[in-house]
Amino acid sequence: MTTTTLPSTFTSIDDRLPFPTLDETPAAALRRVKAQAPEFKEWFRGTGVLDAVVTRGLVTLPYPRQFALWEASTSKLPYVWMTNQMFVLQWQEDGRTKTLVAEPSDYELGTDTPYLRHAIDRLPLSQEKALDLLFVRHATVTEHLARLGISPEQVDYLVFDHLHTQDIRRLVGTTTPQPDLGYPDSPVPATFPNAKMIVQRVELEHVKDAHPFQQRFHQPWTYADIDESRLLVVDGSVLVAPGLALLRTPGHTLGNHTIVMNAPGRGVMTSSENGVAVECYSPRYSKIAGVADFAKRWGYEVILNFNTPEYASWQYNSMVAEALIADPIPGAEHFKQVVPSSELAQHRLAPRIKPTYRHGELTIGQVKTA
Repeated sequence: MTTTTLPSTFTSIDDRLPFPTLDETPAAALRRVKAQAPEFKEWFRGTGVLDAVVTRGLVTLPYPRQFALWEASTSKLPYVWMTNQMFVLQWQEDGRTKTLVAEPSDYELGTDTPYLRHAIDRLPLSQEKALDLLFVRHATVTEHLARLGISPEQVDYLVFDHLHTQDIRRLVGTTTPQPDLGYPDSPVPATFPNAKMIVQRVELEHVKDAHPFQQRFHQPWTYADIDESRLLVVDGSVLVAPGLALLRTPGHTLGNHTIVMNAPGRGVMTSSENGVAVECYSPRYSKIAGVADFAKRWGYEVILNFNTPEYASWQYNSMVAEALIADPIPGAEHFKQVVPSSELAQHRLAPRIKPTYRHGELTIGQVKTA
């Protein structure tokens, strides 16, 4: 089992908003979340403020509508499109700027996820033509960082909210050769040589030993030879820095955690892939056909990203927590500053599925370069 020594600046905050257990009914957990989340928010706000919060789009890709919007949308289109985003977060620590990159997806390798591979292989097109038709590739993680004036060597931490589709070999490096990545005789070097990847222990264990019900969204074989010395394995919620926390929010996966940020001039923001649009956290204000009526009919407060139903009640409760913790969006106060790691986007092949509100790319605060 992987063990690790966490930086002294990391602080366990499990007691601030405990994640659910099987000893607690989902309804009781929801009542507790509603009582405790506002208290957590005010405590977290007092920990400090980040210097910069930046989001950039990596790739816009098709995703089954029944996953993205659960049973809420009345559209007959089988797919919607969403944009995988990366986040750059900065703060001051020990007299220097620290940089964390969240959701640094290696989307070229992500297409080997069994679910995506099956979908691509069924198309009457070559893979390259299918990707050109259906995917919009914006830029890679390192290209976006270069445009911001940040080198890979400057990055201190990497983190994903969960590990669906992720092949992290090129991010953290491997301990053995990987011929499929072009390294037949030597290990793969880490793209971010000074960075540690923060991961929940249960998430790492589950992706390396995926249950049949979960295998189609994971690539467990790619984790056999990763350089685990580059991992920071955590057990539960942690305060990473003043104004930055990873809050355990199980549901979408058992080891899911939400990135909680106190952004300069904008207040508290949350991010995960529990929901794929701002309106999934305020569905009664959605203008997507069917969503508001669905939420009102069943009394739902959130609309789940529902490709993993095994922990659905936990995911629902986690989304309620994310919404309660996030501050309102300035000028659109019906909606909360929940920034999905994969955000619903309008696309020419799904013209009637238009987000009611979309964050898009954000630049908040001042990014520090070398």
